[in-house]
Amino acid sequence: MMDWKLLELIGRLALAGILGGVIGFDRSYRAKEAGLRTHFLVALGSALIMIVSQHGFGDFVFAGADSMVKLDPSRIAAQIVSGIGFLGAGMIIFQKKFVSGLTTAAGLWTAAGIGMAVGGGMYAVSIAATLLTLFGLELLRRCARSWITVENLKISCSLKNRDELAGILTELHRLGVRVLDYQHNEEDQVLKVQVFIRCNLQAVKEGKIVEIFRSAGDFHLENQE
Repeated sequence: MMDWKLLELIGRLALAGILGGVIGFDRSYRAKEAGLRTHFLVALGSALIMIVSQHGFGDFVFAGADSMVKLDPSRIAAQIVSGIGFLGAGMIIFQKKFVSGLTTAAGLWTAAGIGMAVGGGMYAVSIAATLLTLFGLELLRRCARSWITVENLKISCSLKNRDELAGILTELHRLGVRVLDYQHNEEDQVLKVQVFIRCNLQAVKEGKIVEIFRSAGDFHLENQE
């Protein structure tokens, strides 16, 4: 005889993994640190822990109103919420005054919540949460680019000497561009420079930033999302 309850629990695991994988696929497409497999495992593991918290201690429960054992699945759920923070913290990187990985960490935290919802049997809620997560990751990202015109940029270039670098930094300050940090090293009498700035993208579109670096070789501008 087929155990439908067992099939349902296995189905919960599969659905949690699929929904987490959908979010992970988007992160992999964006070349983020945590991608398809990470989100799949986070959602699957969260669902598994929720199922264990709900159904894994039946042998310790005594029937009747005088039961000596009380189960509280929310206690294990709370441990998932706090525990996933360590995994998310590993995704966050602070370097050269830039913070990256916050969105990926939030995605992992959300994937854990989706897995918990599926493990608890809240199928409609978990699917809705997945769709809303994709909305936040993709559609809001596109809208933000049209609403928010200030971004962090990294400019890599080659200069002749440090005096030329000092002149460029002065021009950036005059333009109202915030220089977060910069680093340089000399190779074959050529100064390799990386400048990290925060500025209005209008200055980039109008070519003002490029004009300041007009004498630089190997000029490359990169968005630091």
